[in-house]
Amino acid sequence: MAEIVGGGRPVNDSERRVIAYLRDHGPADWLLLHNVEVPRGEDVFEVDLLVLTGHSLVVVDVKGTRGRVEVSGTRWFPPRREAFGSPVAKLRGTAKALKGLLVSRDTRLERVYVDSLVVLTSPDAELVDPAGRDAVNVTDLPGLLATLSDVSRVRRGCSPRVGPYMTSILDALNQSVRRSTAPPRFGNWEVEEQLGGDAKVTEYRAFNVTLPGSETVLLRVYQADPLADEEARVAERQRIANAYQSLARIPPHPCVVRSRDFFAIDDESRFVLVLDDVHGEALHLRLGTGVRLGVIQDLLRGLAHAHANGVIHRALTPACVLVTDDGHAVLTGFDHAKPGPRNYTVAHELGNVLDAHYVAPECQERPDRMTAASDVYAAGVIAYQLLTGELPVGPDVHRPGVPDVVRAMLDHSPAKRPTAAESLAALSGGEMPQKSKLRRFVRRIVSGS
Repeated sequence: MAEIVGGGRPVNDSERRVIAYLRDHGPADWLLLHNVEVPRGEDVFEVDLLVLTGHSLVVVDVKGTRGRVEVSGTRWFPPRREAFGSPVAKLRGTAKALKGLLVSRDTRLERVYVDSLVVLTSPDAELVDPAGRDAVNVTDLPGLLATLSDVSRVRRGCSPRVGPYMTSILDALNQSVRRSTAPPRFGNWEVEEQLGGDAKVTEYRAFNVTLPGSETVLLRVYQADPLADEEARVAERQRIANAYQSLARIPPHPCVVRSRDFFAIDDESRFVLVLDDVHGEALHLRLGTGVRLGVIQDLLRGLAHAHANGVIHRALTPACVLVTDDGHAVLTGFDHAKPGPRNYTVAHELGNVLDAHYVAPECQERPDRMTAASDVYAAGVIAYQLLTGELPVGPDVHRPGVPDVVRAMLDHSPAKRPTAAESLAALSGGEMPQKSKLRRFVRRIVSGS
């Protein structure tokens, strides 16, 4: 039996299962410390479990995610749930921060390897990682002991034995980490599960503590720098609030995710966006699976509704569309949207998030030129991909079976593309509208082409 040396209260059953499993089956010389916080400057990293084995200190993140989880870039796409930032990437950062704290206490601990491991506890969980970047740091419960016992994971330059450093490690941990006395709580929302994230934002599933057992919500908790100068803080606050401001302009609609609240906590070191917990999976997972035409129509309904209220999405991809079990689609991902005219912009952030396959030709070199027409182009790429299983390339856009309206949405001239509302009408059985020369001229001026 491994020895539990301390910790806070486990947040959920998945964490309890892993802690109990290691306690009952781990080697007697392993030490466990669970539900602690690792401070780094103004930031605090929440750690589900620390395992001190015979050769390394391992930072463990427990995930109860069910079913087939696909990894694409820096995001995980689970079934029946919104995509979230890779927990592996965030955990590697936490391990690096913990290693820095240890070394700051005792330079000899530079020789100790600090590993990171995500444990999927659901029996049906399956990670599909074509690039192999995350899989090396992910295991399931049956494979947990073998992975933790694998000395080959220790990187070159680190010691394969922690025995000589045991006392120093425990002293450093005692001085550096602190017990988490309760699940994280943001305002009236208590965390049920941490989903993932990166250095800028962490995503959680949470419930209202006033109404235990009520429906859950999604929290996006954005990191901010409260010590920056006023100008930098204003710019950061504007960037973080962008999704909320965009969604606040859009009246409730079944095809657009609903924002419930937005607030700052502490000394504005973090901001919290509260969103509906849409029980669906990212459209990214359904590419090439014969998705019903209704999904494309729902996407256009949501997009037309946003455009009608002055909001341009600007970063539309299949990852921004959730599909529920009954085939209903919901538009999400408004972090970089443009909510009408204003005296500042977040367009400079677009270069870091855009997928070139869905960027209109006129915006490839100038993301700041995004318009409603460029949103329609992105929707056209998604529609084409859903109908054919492939991205539109050159003359292939004229393939049989692709509706005329989809080809029109992909026109290289933004002035010739139909609006989202017109595209929806055409897909619903109407005819393609004929644009007058005057209207095309106006569209050309507006789109800047």
